[in-house]
Amino acid sequence: MTDHGGRRTTTERDAITVEIGYALFSAAFAAAVLFGAVAGPAYVFELPAGARRALVGAGTTLAAVVFAVRVVSVLLRFGRDVRPGRTGPDA
Repeated sequence: MTDHGGRRTTTERDAITVEIGYALFSAAFAAAVLFGAVAGPAYVFELPAGARRALVGAGTTLAAVVFAVRVVSVLLRFGRDVRPGRTGPDA
């Protein structure tokens, strides 16, 4: 973040904090939507126990993967594009 190798400024620390919060919130939302889409039918329809277990397991696994991928992608993109104090599209 800093080119001079020193400590981060307050603006940089605030930007990191906000970006981590955004990454976690957006990842949790995406994971919840995906889990609902995959496992939802298991709770809505009368399905055999095996099918229900498979849908819930698949939904849980996919949700965990999407959560991790979303957090990593948001934070990596932030690390490349960060310029605290600049809000324009060229920042």
